Amino acid sequence: MNRTARRGEGFELSVSNPKDVAPFEEFSWPSPCSIGQIQPPPARPFTMDVIQNKVAESGIEVVNLEAFLPEAPISEIDLAEFLAGGFILREKDFRAAVKGYDWKAFDGHHVGIFCSTDAIIPTWAYMLVGVHLDGIAASVTAGREADIREALMRERLSTHDWDQYKDTIVVLKGCGSDLITPAAYVLATSHLQQVARKMMYGEPCSSVPIWRRPAGA
Repeated sequence: MNRTARRGEGFELSVSNPKDVAPFEEFSWPSPCSIGQIQPPPARPFTMDVIQNKVAESGIEVVNLEAFLPEAPISEIDLAEFLAGGFILREKDFRAAVKGYDWKAFDGHHVGIFCSTDAIIPTWAYMLVGVHLDGIAASVTAGREADIREALMRERLSTHDWDQYKDTIVVLKGCGSDLITPAAYVLATSHLQQVARKMMYGEPCSSVPIWRRPAGA
C-alpha cells in the first residue's frame, strides 16, 4: 500500500495489492466489559416494597391526611334554583318549590346550601331547606363544597387519637390530594407538636424537616 500527501490536501491512498486491505467484517471492537473479564453487577430491583420495608425498619410514622377526608359525598344546593329569575324570592312560591323538590337524591350526602346569584336571601330560607334534608343528608350546613370538606376534616383531626405518635418521628405525607388544604396541615402540625419527637413533611425517602422537640423538653 502506498500513501502520498500534499500540502493543503488530504491523504491519497493507492493500493497495489487488494489483499493488503482486510475486509471490514474482520474488525471487531471488544466490549468494555470484556476487558479484564469485568462483568457489570446485577441490577437490584427498586420497588415500593423496598421503600416500605426501609420505612418500617426506621421506626418513622407516616400520617396521610387523605385518611381524614370525608368518606360520604359532598353536594351543594343552589337556592337560586328556587327563586324567580334566580334573584327574587317569593315566599309562597319558594315554599312550594322546596316542598315539591326530590330531596332523596341527597341521601347520605354532606350538603351545603348557597346562592350563586347576588339575591338577598333571608335566613329562614336556609333553615327551611335544612328542615327538608333532616333524616336524609349526613349533615347540612350553609356553604360551598370546599368549606364543608375543610370543616369535616377539622372535626376529624380534632377528635383523632394523636397519642399513638408519642415520642416518635412523624412524616406528614405531602404531594397527595389537592383536596387537602394548608389549614389541615397546620392543624395536624399543632396536634403532633404535643406528642411527637420530630416532625417532617413530604415522603420518608425525601422529606423537609419541620419541627424537633427541644433538647431536655
